[in-house]
Amino acid sequence: MNLQLTGHHLEITPAMREYVQRKLTRIRNHFDHVIDVKITMGVEKIAQKIEATLHVAGNDLHAECIDENMYSAIDMLTDKLNRQVLKHKEKLGSHHKINGAVKHQNIEQPSVN
Repeated sequence: MNLQLTGHHLEITPAMREYVQRKLTRIRNHFDHVIDVKITMGVEKIAQKIEATLHVAGNDLHAECIDENMYSAIDMLTDKLNRQVLKHKEKLGSHHKINGAVKHQNIEQPSVN
């Protein structure tokens, strides 16, 4: 998984980088087909803003969070991304249902007398 961190009116410290990487391991534990992650951290007046785009096979997942503390914004962002990744993972596996597919349902033929 490639990680690209950029700062907008903010210098990204090694502690922030390490914290983001540690939080993203939870997403990688659920779904390891993440190709790359682009994260932008910024400051707008007193609000700390973080947004991320996860590129997975066949889809891009985007989330953003604004908070007064950057670390709590990172926590909320990873929670949102985790929910989106789990939902994406369920969608990938749900189209192979045997009982729910139309071709596997029993269709009653009218009897010919």
